Amino acid sequence: MAGSADRLLVTVTALDRPRLFALVVTALAGTTAGLLLPAALADAVDAVIAGRPSLPEVLWLLALGVTEIAVGVIGGILSARMTSSATAWLRRKLTDRYLALGTRSKFGGGDAISRLTGDCTGAGMVASLVVQLGSAALISGGAVVLLALMDWRLALVFLGSIPFALLLARSHLKNTADDVLTYQQVSGELAERMVDAVAGLRTIAASGTADREAERVLRPLPKLSLAGRGMWRTQARMVWRSGLLLPAVELAVLAAAGFGVMEGRLTVGQVLATLGYVALGLGLVTQIPLLTALSRARSCAQRINEVLHSPVPEPGKLGVVPGRGTLELRGITLEGALRNVDLIIQGGRFTAVVGRSGSGKSALVNVLGGLLIPDEGTAALDGRPLEELRPYELRAVIGFAFERPALLGATIGDAVGYGSWAGEAAVRAACQAAQADDLIVRLPNGYRTPLSETPLSGGEAQRIGLARAIAHAPRVLILDDATASLDTVTEADVETAIEQALPGRTRIVVTHRAATAARAHTVVWLDDGRVRAVGPHQVLWRQPAYRAVFTEGGGQ
Repeated sequence: MAGSADRLLVTVTALDRPRLFALVVTALAGTTAGLLLPAALADAVDAVIAGRPSLPEVLWLLALGVTEIAVGVIGGILSARMTSSATAWLRRKLTDRYLALGTRSKFGGGDAISRLTGDCTGAGMVASLVVQLGSAALISGGAVVLLALMDWRLALVFLGSIPFALLLARSHLKNTADDVLTYQQVSGELAERMVDAVAGLRTIAASGTADREAERVLRPLPKLSLAGRGMWRTQARMVWRSGLLLPAVELAVLAAAGFGVMEGRLTVGQVLATLGYVALGLGLVTQIPLLTALSRARSCAQRINEVLHSPVPEPGKLGVVPGRGTLELRGITLEGALRNVDLIIQGGRFTAVVGRSGSGKSALVNVLGGLLIPDEGTAALDGRPLEELRPYELRAVIGFAFERPALLGATIGDAVGYGSWAGEAAVRAACQAAQADDLIVRLPNGYRTPLSETPLSGGEAQRIGLARAIAHAPRVLILDDATASLDTVTEADVETAIEQALPGRTRIVVTHRAATAARAHTVVWLDDGRVRAVGPHQVLWRQPAYRAVFTEGGGQ
């Protein structure tokens, strides 16, 4: 995984080559100016002490200083632009993979948010970090060379500190890598728990379990704290060790330079230059926080790769065959939900799916509609396996409405037409069928009312979601508890309107209501992930266990 993470970082670095080239040129200009600055200072000081005209030396010194400042500003702008574009690219790739994984994704909502925000930003900084570290390495190496050209004895004294600096950097990276990765992973887990808690705020408040929920959400906090303390301890050790190393090296080199002045090998200005070169030579040590950031970028890339390398089944390449919408399941097994299910849903008929909570109703209809791929077995539409069909054709002929629909789009009309080619007339007809038109026309701007300014109750949101499914005019319409928040009279009216709007279509409804099951042509009764019985409601009603499905669940 580490190797693939490094390859991802290399790809990210090379995304914007013109800006990368400009950033490298800018960094080289800054490096050159920084290395020439101590010598320019030495010349200016020596000229002043010697009583010579010093204007050329001073102007050269000022020019180098201005150049260093200018390239620093330009480099900062380029780094920000490269980071933002790389982050956007990573987020697009990650979003595409999440969408491709769909309901097969093992990554929760909060964890996905953490990866899309923090991890993409951390990995997107890699080009800037690499250029900064490369610049620091060049400055350090150049400073040692210039120090040797001035007096090889000074360079020899300075080189004695290199093993200590390398040991410091190696120790820091080794101790930081695991803590950084753990911190990122636990942050994602915390985000996931927080998203769950926010989504269920009303339930938590109503049940009086706020304290218990807070304890659940914050349970990973000690692990996060441990990783955070580990990073800070490593950082603190690095700071005080480098803080001791720099003055010690400066003192040793300055002492050697003092002997050089006494022997007439060095001038006063060159002693000042020596201090500058020592500071530049140890600049790589002071840039160790950049190594921490680079380690974090690698951890972020690892987490991004976990998603990018998650297997996505090859999309089908066959078209949908004409038919009435007959669905067939053969030997379907889905871990934790369904076990060896064989079932035929006749096309053009109204089928109800019933069962106790946890019996596998949602899993069954998700497999029937191609949202879930079973671990074993085959699901087929009009005789052709769903996994062999082109995804966009499959989605065009099978429509879904859910208990808690996610409404997407700028306006309420956009939300109804989302994902379809439905025009305004078709959108309004769908809303009328879903008993939502009266609600929408009373809004300030009707169908053009911004979705963000449209407060909807649970039942109203369900009707909008139902209208969206109807607007697709699918061959098969699957309602996964999509009318649970409607009263029984409205639900019956909606079913009649759907039958009129989509005559002859296959309808599959997950329900907890006996009245709804009674209106269906056929009822599929699930029990513990298996099909216990299939038949008309009136026939199944003779069995006490079937009646208990509704009486114990409060079905009407």
